[in-house]
Amino acid sequence: MTKLATVYECRECGSQYPKWEGKCRGCGKWGTLETTVPGNQAESLTVSEKIEPASTLDFKDVRANELPRLQTKIKEFDRVLGGGIIPGSLVLIGGEPGIGKSTLLLQVISAIAKNDIEGDQLLYVSGEESATQVKSRFDRLNLGTADIKFTSETVTEKICATIRELKPKLSIIDSIQTVRSLEVASSAGSQNQVTVSTTKLMEVAKTLNVAIIIIGHITKQGLVAGPKTLEHLVDTVLYLEGDRHHFYRLLRSVKNRFGSVDEVGIFEMTDLGLKEVSNPSLAFLSEANSSAAGTVTTVIMEGSRPLLVEIQALTNKSYFGYPKRTTSGFKKSRLELLIAILSKLIKLPLGQFDVYLNVAGGLKISEPAADLAAAVAIISSFRDTPLPPKTCVFGEVGLGGEVRPVAFAEKRLREAENLGFLNVICPKTKEPVKSKLKILGISNINEISKLLS
Repeated sequence: MTKLATVYECRECGSQYPKWEGKCRGCGKWGTLETTVPGNQAESLTVSEKIEPASTLDFKDVRANELPRLQTKIKEFDRVLGGGIIPGSLVLIGGEPGIGKSTLLLQVISAIAKNDIEGDQLLYVSGEESATQVKSRFDRLNLGTADIKFTSETVTEKICATIRELKPKLSIIDSIQTVRSLEVASSAGSQNQVTVSTTKLMEVAKTLNVAIIIIGHITKQGLVAGPKTLEHLVDTVLYLEGDRHHFYRLLRSVKNRFGSVDEVGIFEMTDLGLKEVSNPSLAFLSEANSSAAGTVTTVIMEGSRPLLVEIQALTNKSYFGYPKRTTSGFKKSRLELLIAILSKLIKLPLGQFDVYLNVAGGLKISEPAADLAAAVAIISSFRDTPLPPKTCVFGEVGLGGEVRPVAFAEKRLREAENLGFLNVICPKTKEPVKSKLKILGISNINEISKLLS
């Protein structure tokens, strides 16, 4: 019989090595490598010869029915999920500590219990808080707890057995890093534990056709802690974003097997939990009618929704050898690129000035449609010349100073018009745009420089 090869596997993260090493290069821990056998290839060949082929279906005989959804009546939450929670789905929600993940899910499970006329049971599992602590949070948020069961169990097999017995319409696991499977020797929160526990919960969700939402901790890089396999296992991945020093929270979908990933829900943190923001554009504008040097209003797209936000720039003479470039809510690398374009094409001596750029309201902007607004804000601050009142700016700026068109221009113009803006500076298009706004189409950054001269 052929001698079986052995490998050394880390009991914390699952990394494998051909020979023993003192420190695991995967997780950085010492003394965690154990001898294991990857599998008997001879037995695998024997078993594979006995397996019969799987049955197949012809797609023309399959009827695609619309999937029923569990409505929470929280419109922003339902919209991000594509219209509600799909029974049998496994949803992962991540976010920074204290951002409001547990608060949001307490509101979700309470809303389902309140609107459920059939009286189906709901289950809340918390490995971080006791029943008294969770109940006090329900009371503080003025939420009902009817038909909601609670357990502080942290063993995955017991949680799955409880779900099989109760068959709840929705189960919430807070959090996946606190539960552990008896089949894995590593501690709770390790990569192996997270993977095995999520796999078992996925099996229960699909078998019983019940929805499960799990909360995930995130790393310093802003990603869900654990292996990347975790995001591949679940059906939907949501991130609750925001600055704890501001009131607004964004619920963003980065993966959704049953809906679009372009939707974003916007909430405001209050004493009674997260409140839906009906008009998010007004929320991110301090005073739409004010006009100050260095302040420019732009229209960005958060999913399929246009939002008006203020970009504020400040330039100040640098008294050190290396000028500062500081941003808040805007990519620093993008700011440095815009500074290089303005220095070369418009001859602004920004190499001798500190440049600060801020997005009001704590919002984070990643799309290039805000390039033109950021560039205009820098020029406006440097020359101490404000834009005309009620003016909105959007467009992408290329390395040659050209202003490029952006997607959803009509939606952006419509949102600016609805909020009372009169002027818009945007990329020049070949086809005329129907709008009541006074549109100034530009094709190069030099044209906006002349306007602010």
